[in-house]
Amino acid sequence: MKIYHIVLPEIWDKLQNEEFYEAASLRAEGFIHCSFASQIAVVLDRYYKGVPEVLILEIETDKLTSKLVEEPSTGGEIYPHIYGPINREAVVAVEKKVIGDG
Repeated sequence: MKIYHIVLPEIWDKLQNEEFYEAASLRAEGFIHCSFASQIAVVLDRYYKGVPEVLILEIETDKLTSKLVEEPSTGGEIYPHIYGPINREAVVAVEKKVIGDG
């Protein structure tokens, strides 16, 4: 199964040589927020208005070394959350998405 994580390019660029990626939410909330493909547009609209561009990490869940939990989040909708760092082997694609004027 594929899930997706949205990250700012400057954050991802700093971690290019790291074996694991940890979003700020891992420390703050205990998990990394992800989305199913059908949820990406809503998440971008809700949280990334005014951001010039983002990267969308495509994650193959079978390759994850951290625990994946599908659970209620915003508005009770089910979202995938990763309880631990994302190992680089699980990131199978990175798409740049231009979304605003900044």
